[in-house]
Amino acid sequence: MLTIRDITVRLGGRTILDGASATLPQGGKIGLIGRNGAGKSTLVKTIIGELEPDGGAIDIPRRARLGYIAQEAPSGMRTPFEAVLEADTERTALLAESETCTDPHRLGDVHERLIAIDAYAAPARAARILVGLGFDEEMQARPLDAFSGGWKMRVALAALLFSAPDVLLLDEPSNHLDLEATLWLESFLQNYPGTLLVISHERDLLNTVVDHILHLQAGRLTLYPGTYDSFERLRAERAAQAEAARANQEAQRKKLADYVARNSARASTAKQAQSRAKMLAKMQPIAAMVDDPSMTFDFPSPDELRPPLVTLDRAAVGYTEDNPVLRRLNLRIDPEDRIALLGRNGNGKTTLARLLARQLDPMEGEVSFSPKIRIGYFTQYQVEELPAGSTPLELMTRSMEGKPPLAVRSQLGRFGFSGERATAETKTLSGGERARLALALVTRDAPHLLILDEPTNHLDVDAREALVQALNAFEGAVILVSHDRHMVELTADRLVLVDGGTAANYDGSMEDYIDFVLGRNQPRAEEKPGKADDKPQRKAGAVAREELKALRRKVTEAETRMNRLQEQLGRLDAALVDPAAATGDLKGLGIGEIGKRHTQVAAELEEAEMAWLEASEALEEVMGG
Repeated sequence: MLTIRDITVRLGGRTILDGASATLPQGGKIGLIGRNGAGKSTLVKTIIGELEPDGGAIDIPRRARLGYIAQEAPSGMRTPFEAVLEADTERTALLAESETCTDPHRLGDVHERLIAIDAYAAPARAARILVGLGFDEEMQARPLDAFSGGWKMRVALAALLFSAPDVLLLDEPSNHLDLEATLWLESFLQNYPGTLLVISHERDLLNTVVDHILHLQAGRLTLYPGTYDSFERLRAERAAQAEAARANQEAQRKKLADYVARNSARASTAKQAQSRAKMLAKMQPIAAMVDDPSMTFDFPSPDELRPPLVTLDRAAVGYTEDNPVLRRLNLRIDPEDRIALLGRNGNGKTTLARLLARQLDPMEGEVSFSPKIRIGYFTQYQVEELPAGSTPLELMTRSMEGKPPLAVRSQLGRFGFSGERATAETKTLSGGERARLALALVTRDAPHLLILDEPTNHLDVDAREALVQALNAFEGAVILVSHDRHMVELTADRLVLVDGGTAANYDGSMEDYIDFVLGRNQPRAEEKPGKADDKPQRKAGAVAREELKALRRKVTEAETRMNRLQEQLGRLDAALVDPAAATGDLKGLGIGEIGKRHTQVAAELEEAEMAWLEASEALEEVMGG
């Protein structure tokens, strides 16, 4: 059991943790959540002793081993396999001693301990962890210095998991992972035998792995039982209760104040009025539940272009002419397409994104772009490389050269940069703010095609939800590379698998793909093809699976379309009430034009709902049969 007792931490004159307390259950899996900048990493650094609290204490069971990834990634000529094995320091020391020990009694003790800690099975366990995180056999044997920083951090994570500490502390462990490695990590953590405290903004990880949510807000901690979804329900209930109590108290305050005002001057009631005035003075106000303003994203709408926006015809792309990364690319992108690229890191997702962003030229075949197409391309490098000495206003002014100041301010305002935040130096911005600024810069000219490569790494849960809503309201096409499957499931209506040196449409749903990655619902050995008399059954099974995949895809596409249209209808409803407050493409339209669009979108929504109902009924019938 790990106990946080009344911890206070001040950094740079600012109080980060203010009397924070919580008791974490032994063997529990706890998700530590909070808005960006709330102090989550500060709390973890205090637990591991990297920061000394200004007040309070951390109580950790004696002899409990804490595990936390160091900020510096491993490097040198060691291989990932060697680095992971070395993480078990006891095993490493015992093996070294067994090679030099001459005392037979001590040597017996050493071998007995090696057997007790299952030391001889360790290489196989290390290899399994590395494979799960994306390292094939050849990669496990390369020197660490041959890898990028992201892959080195995967090695650091693998080493930490291999060391199996009693208390495992993880800070955004999926940030350097692709979807496939994230799914493996979730499965690993579900079965982790020790206590887990993980900082994460991944809704799926928090729903799949954890059994408690530790919420950090305004320097205080609150522990909720259950997953993230149950935390949201509980918090909403508490907020409603607090608001009802506050409203009731406010009504009492007004009633007392009214009595005092009416009766203080009259001698017959002055004493009662004085008594009520004292009661009013002693009444401690109930604070409203703190709810940070929702993070808003508002992508500017592009002008219409006729389809297709982009066509790839047997294209090849790469970085050296004699060795293309991808070949035989056949892909068409139309306006309002929502495409998610699937596949392990290193298979070519970013290469394909760069080809579509016109950063790479095709080596073979043809790539055709609509003549007037504008493309916005977001990557993590843009977030990390924002000039430190500039402000959002200065960066946007340079990017929108020749545009009036009002247009510059308007684009910044779409992403939450107004007032002082527009003139704050970029070095003072949080990771989430830097990501929003990068998105504001790449969408400044209202792109027809928006390519997003891991857009959620620096965003908290609420900001991710806001980004999902903005993407569903966006009227251009979207290409998405993300390990956040919650975002993929809510925004993408087409899946493209990048694997085996090419890219092709994936006919299944995200659920099918997750099952495939995790090896679930795969044919059993006795069901595998091989016997001649199995052919009819195999063919029937294949047809049934294809039918199921097609129906699931129809349901998903209809749901995505319904969400997008409902978002548009909400904006149109608001514009009908107050046309002057309309935003985006509705700004400046008359009430008649807004009403016309409202009728059109309402009809499209009804059509989408009918399509969803038909597909859902068909899916239930197939699954039930």
